[in-house]
Amino acid sequence: MNDEPQNEFSSPNWPLLTADLPGIAGTLKSQPEDFEVEEIPAYPPSGDGEHLFLWIEKRGVSADELTRHLSRTLDISPGDLGTAGLKDKQAVTRQFVSVPRRIESLLPSLNTDNIRVLSSTPHKNKLRTGHLHGNRFRVLVRDVVEPDALTKANAIAERLRLSGLPNYFGSQRFGNNGSTLKQGLSLLSETGASSEPSRKSRDRHRSSRQFLHRLALSAAQSWLFNQVLAERLRDGLLDRVLLGDVMQVCATGGLFIAQDLAAEQPRFDAQETVMTGPMFGPKMKPTTDEPAVREQRVLDAAQLSPDAFRRYGHLTDGTRRPLLVRPDDLQITSTPDGLLFEFALPSGCYATVLLQEFMKADIVTDESSQSSQSPKS
Repeated sequence: MNDEPQNEFSSPNWPLLTADLPGIAGTLKSQPEDFEVEEIPAYPPSGDGEHLFLWIEKRGVSADELTRHLSRTLDISPGDLGTAGLKDKQAVTRQFVSVPRRIESLLPSLNTDNIRVLSSTPHKNKLRTGHLHGNRFRVLVRDVVEPDALTKANAIAERLRLSGLPNYFGSQRFGNNGSTLKQGLSLLSETGASSEPSRKSRDRHRSSRQFLHRLALSAAQSWLFNQVLAERLRDGLLDRVLLGDVMQVCATGGLFIAQDLAAEQPRFDAQETVMTGPMFGPKMKPTTDEPAVREQRVLDAAQLSPDAFRRYGHLTDGTRRPLLVRPDDLQITSTPDGLLFEFALPSGCYATVLLQEFMKADIVTDESSQSSQSPKS
């Protein structure tokens, strides 16, 4: 496999929906309080059961640091912990973490200067990755020196409210300098086939290796999705239903093939449905007609085939992802320190991708700002 995909990624140039509108520039995450994230849980804890859902606030603490602190202080295995998604280090975040209820007496010892348990509620099941509705964000962009920055930001916001936000994966998904992506593309290429993890291996590092492989393969899936989305945006087809598109019903998440464009375009325009892009894998619902040609073209450019994903079917099932997402309650306020952005995004969507439309620059953060960072798709 040649280096073309990696070289393309090393200077990401995903097109913006609002590229024709002037941006505000500015600085993100000068301090943790500039970036607040709060989970919107998929369901409240029931109040009864063998697990405790801890509502935790952390400041300047990474997901790994939080896991190590909880495991060490409560004397439990990291496998006993449950989270719905990862949260950034350079931020103030509030999220649920589940722990076995038997350690309830040790909860007061968890609090530190940067970690606080705000509440604890019993629940019958352990919290699983992806079990959240989304995230609510409160982000201050400092050093905004552009004249009429609020007016410019409001114009961008209005476009996004009407058209939706291109649902790219953020650059942080791909690792430093694309390292995670490069590993995933290598695994999927013919030269990477020999490194497929064996189900029968008893190597003590097997579990860790499979996790890293799943993460790398997910990065490759995500990069290919971004390529399909970027091409469609460049071609002016992000607001047009094509024959053969796999559509998603916004209210239920159900998928179907667009066959009657006269009926499906009005449903999309009414925000009842949305086109989807590929997260390649053996269980992915395939497109037909022109969308299928477009998706195959992206695979061909990466010198990959669907068979590459079948080899890793136990790590990359495959699915569909909406090409557009609509931010909820997007509000922008001018403050003495900059512009304050408040909004909510569904699970799996990146705040940095939204902010990039306003700042007009690639934003790389310490961890994912998406709602769920499960590498499995």
